[in-house]
Amino acid sequence: MEKKKKGRKKASLFRRIKLAFSDPITLICIGIVILIIIGCVVIYHTETKTGSGIETKFDTFWFMCVAVFANYFEFVCESLPGRMAGWTMLMTGLVLFGCITAKIASWFLDIQMKNDKGLKKLNAMKGHFLLCGWRPGFEDIVDNVLISNPDISPDLIVLINEAPEQMEQLRAEPRFKELNYVAGDFTDETVLNRAFIHTATRALVISDKSKKYSNLEIDSRTVLAVLTMESMNRGIYVAAELISEKFEKHLKMAHCDEIILTQEYERSLLATASSGMGYSNVIRALISNDADSGILIGDIPSSFIGKTYKDFKDYSWNLREKNGILVGLLLNSGNFHLRRKEAIREAQKNPNINAIIDGLQKVKTLVSNDPMFTPSNDFIVPKNAKAIFVRGKKEA
Repeated sequence: MEKKKKGRKKASLFRRIKLAFSDPITLICIGIVILIIIGCVVIYHTETKTGSGIETKFDTFWFMCVAVFANYFEFVCESLPGRMAGWTMLMTGLVLFGCITAKIASWFLDIQMKNDKGLKKLNAMKGHFLLCGWRPGFEDIVDNVLISNPDISPDLIVLINEAPEQMEQLRAEPRFKELNYVAGDFTDETVLNRAFIHTATRALVISDKSKKYSNLEIDSRTVLAVLTMESMNRGIYVAAELISEKFEKHLKMAHCDEIILTQEYERSLLATASSGMGYSNVIRALISNDADSGILIGDIPSSFIGKTYKDFKDYSWNLREKNGILVGLLLNSGNFHLRRKEAIREAQKNPNINAIIDGLQKVKTLVSNDPMFTPSNDFIVPKNAKAIFVRGKKEA
């Protein structure tokens, strides 16, 4: 066994040496070294007899170093062979310096090109936000994401799509230069791994129009992306945009935390606008991208969990100047998988088998982020609930 291992190591070493000698750069470097050695030998044997100042091997070595790396002569050669050798060293130094400079420039350029095209390996990230897909108006989407999420800085956002040219233009703007970009198909596990999906906390999948996909293909890719993300990171909070409501049930089965139905919202806005009552203006104000106004979701103090809605409403009324007006509750808020685990644990604590069955049945019908507006005063505030507030913009 040991002989076989030694044989494999030798074979591997020979392969590496052979591969290195097949590289043109290696051959050029060897040729430069040979020229320098020959030049040193010629100068030492010819200039020590001419009185040029080169008397020892160290003088020859120093002359070579200055000629090759500094591109000037420390000593003036007197003999013709010495002058030819010195000139050769000088030109060799110019070529060597040019090759090194070109190699360094090429290395930096390659890094920049990979970064612009989303091929550069990202540094390890944690608690970041994934924005998957591209469509016209993408710049405004990124802007609104940053405005609506003041806790997320640009360097914590990773864009994943197949539109490198558009991303290069986007990141050329100063306010977007810190955005991270991973080029590739966001339904692919390899691409998601490059974006550190396992340590991401939130993801938004928009209808991808980076290529000429049909609406059916776009929604199918959205569902596939959500399924892949949820399987790779059970704790991630995923919101996804659909063009058609036909795929809504598939996203619910994939445990998508939020579903945005673009066409349905557009139809609703058009319908409300047709009434002539100004509903669309009200809706636009409520869903403003301003993080401090419109519809706001807030935490409920733990002391009010298990108490009546009236108790919490009275408490919130005294804080209306700060939080806004309480209009309801958001039930089953947060990540679906975490709430599901918690519900299962609660059901298993009860020794009554019927209670366990009822609890597990409730888990199956668990609805994510279910809003309840103006519940009755005696409604008991449950766990995993959040408060829904409405707050107007502060006047200057």
